[in-house]
Amino acid sequence: MKTLHQYLTRQVLATLVLTVMVFTFVLLLGNLLREILTLLVNRQVTLGLVAHAVLLLIPYVLVFALPMGMLTTSLLVFGRFSADQELTAVRANGISLLALVTPILLLSVGLSGLCAWFNLEIAPQCRMAYKNLIEPNKLATSSFVIPEERFVDLPGCVVYVGKREGTNLFDVRYYQFENGEKIRDVRAPRGTMRIDQPSQKAEITLAQAWVVQRVEKPAEGELPLTPGTTARTAAYDWRAGFLEEYAVDVLLTPPTKSREKPALSDMTFRQLQDEKQERDRQEIDTTPVQVQMHRQMAFSFASIGFTLIGIPLGIRTHRRETNVSVAIAIILVLIYYSFIILGQTLETRPEIAPHLLLWAPNFLFQSVGAVLLWRANRSA
Repeated sequence: MKTLHQYLTRQVLATLVLTVMVFTFVLLLGNLLREILTLLVNRQVTLGLVAHAVLLLIPYVLVFALPMGMLTTSLLVFGRFSADQELTAVRANGISLLALVTPILLLSVGLSGLCAWFNLEIAPQCRMAYKNLIEPNKLATSSFVIPEERFVDLPGCVVYVGKREGTNLFDVRYYQFENGEKIRDVRAPRGTMRIDQPSQKAEITLAQAWVVQRVEKPAEGELPLTPGTTARTAAYDWRAGFLEEYAVDVLLTPPTKSREKPALSDMTFRQLQDEKQERDRQEIDTTPVQVQMHRQMAFSFASIGFTLIGIPLGIRTHRRETNVSVAIAIILVLIYYSFIILGQTLETRPEIAPHLLLWAPNFLFQSVGAVLLWRANRSA
């Protein structure tokens, strides 16, 4: 049994190294073509800088390459194992499928731990260092620009923009403060921004805005005070309303500490925790922060679900051909990532708890994989 486990583990590790290298190369190539090739052609960067950028990108792409590699490896190895009748020989000797794949399942758990380390700490740091390397002047020239995916602290307000295309803004949140207390909460799916550079002011016009505003209570709302007491009812209420168009003026200042911070998607888990605590203190909805935190944690467990579903599917395909296994892997990866993309798209919709949606693919793949593995074991 030990010899069989060693043989199977060697097959899996050898194939895993190869598939991870292939996926890493493809993902690196995609990032290089999109972000660096134009700079290289225009001679804005040197070959040495490109090499440095590639090294910084490797931990970032490994976050995706490791789970994809484990899925493809499971399909390839167990597809060949079944096609070559090795699985039949193992079963003829009274060894169950579950006993056979135990080391591979343990390997997927260890790989999830490695992915968690990359997801929560290493990859965000390297991604931010990579951005600062290829765009050294981006933050320095952002005096008149509200960056994406950041809670930007400005005089008297906090602004969050999910996406920006020129002067068009999407998934906008505007929080106004007075004496350190929140007095207005505005949310809109889209808007436009007009900048007056001489005055360093920006007029943001929001469409279909949901406005929650603090209003003072009338004097008769106060409780009569008795000697020795200082308590009274809160001096204000909250009123909400929907407006087709809502305009706000914000004062743009040179980059502050909050604006120099990375985007939420580029923060480590500890930075996200600090950001959540800060925005909770300001009574600002932290759903975008929670989405990123849960994305990092949930995606760390992808390798387990991919392994559970890859083993029985590889046995069922009963093929040695690599192209069939790769095609199945791509389809499964697309299904998994569709949940991740959907959860991130809905990050400004706290009423539907998008951060919990990010756990759905793990639950789906692990449940379906466990059932398929159990059935494959019984069919022996």
